[in-house]
Amino acid sequence: MGSHRSDQSLSWLGVVRLGLVQTAIGAIVVLTTSTLNRVMVVEYALPAMIPAALVGWHYAIQLSRPRWGFGSDLGRRRTPWIIGGMGVLALGAIAATDAAVIIAGSPVFGAALAIVAFTMIGIGVGAAGTSLLALLASHTAPARRPAAAAITWIMMIFGIAGTAGVAGAFLDPFSAQRLALVATGVAGAAFLLATVAIWGVERARVVAQEEEAGPCPRFTAVLREIWAEPMARRFTIFVFVSMLAYSAQDLILEPYAGFVFEMTPGQSTQLAGVQHGGVLIGMILVGLFGARFGDPRRLWMQRWTIAGCVGSAAAIAALAFSSQVGVGWPLAANVFVLGFANGVFAVAAIGSMMGLAGAGQARREGVRMGVWGAAQAVAFGLGGFLGAAGVDALRSLLAQDQLAFALVFAAEAALFIGAAFLALRLDASRASAPAPIGDLEGARS
Repeated sequence: MGSHRSDQSLSWLGVVRLGLVQTAIGAIVVLTTSTLNRVMVVEYALPAMIPAALVGWHYAIQLSRPRWGFGSDLGRRRTPWIIGGMGVLALGAIAATDAAVIIAGSPVFGAALAIVAFTMIGIGVGAAGTSLLALLASHTAPARRPAAAAITWIMMIFGIAGTAGVAGAFLDPFSAQRLALVATGVAGAAFLLATVAIWGVERARVVAQEEEAGPCPRFTAVLREIWAEPMARRFTIFVFVSMLAYSAQDLILEPYAGFVFEMTPGQSTQLAGVQHGGVLIGMILVGLFGARFGDPRRLWMQRWTIAGCVGSAAAIAALAFSSQVGVGWPLAANVFVLGFANGVFAVAAIGSMMGLAGAGQARREGVRMGVWGAAQAVAFGLGGFLGAAGVDALRSLLAQDQLAFALVFAAEAALFIGAAFLALRLDASRASAPAPIGDLEGARS
């Protein structure tokens, strides 16, 4: 019995609307992982390990991403999972803000509330983010995937940057009441934005009668099925290694600028801005070239992924060498190139991920995206910790700041080279997703 499938796919307007959901996710996440981190450490004089442990916990909770993806696969519609995840994320952010205020005066109750709140944040990011990526992957035409990846990630970065700027302006002069109002406002506005943006993009899917009549698969069986697919397994390992390298310099770049190049806090913050500018330009470049020249059958995204990994390795190796040169090194240009290569790698890898999500023997976009999202979350949490811990240990052992940073940067460069070799085994020509099911808003571009 034939199925009624539609060849309709997301218009550019539909892609932008999904990007607005990413903007909303980024807005809430930066509030909880950056603003609250600073408030706990500076305003409430708590040990830095407390917010660091909570952020690490929210990454650990995202190991549940495959389960959320499985649920959205079974539900045939991903919109309820996205809206539900955003609701949990918003409530978790508000609860985390309350916990940050309470924990200084009532450590036990505040810590318990913080653990619950960051659990909700991890669940919300996992459910909404995984379902959103699965929807984007299954309903974006192959030729548009690089540009779609660039658009959604750039919009997430703007959400992070915009929220940081606006929230920072409204938090001064600081008070617990202001913090609560700002957090509630950001969380509420982000939830409303995501709901309005996603509403009506995905309509009811038309599913084949044989699919409707089939037995409901078990999650563990589906997970084993996907892990048995060589391409899915290879891509999971690639995501973990590449994101480990990508995140390992996050917490040590600014300290490096201070210790070795004697930069002030303001100067090192500006340096981070230069890096993010490079990331944006790299993402835009890949998106534009992908929309104009991209052809998944010619391994286009795979080649850009490899180029981004090699470029990142070269830029980080240059940072390692710069420790021996010191102040005369063009550090800003070096960091810009690193950001540019990171942006190229990130968007190309996400474009490949969108293509591979629909590959395989069955439609399991949600579970595949969940597996890769879990690998990314673990790598992000572990990479930042290992980079910082490695520098601390080597500085103590060697008593030489320059050499300690150089060795850690060299290890990161080696990881990126390893990721490039792993990417060579990712055959993007197999990544053409099955035709999307159902009707979408704005199918005509």
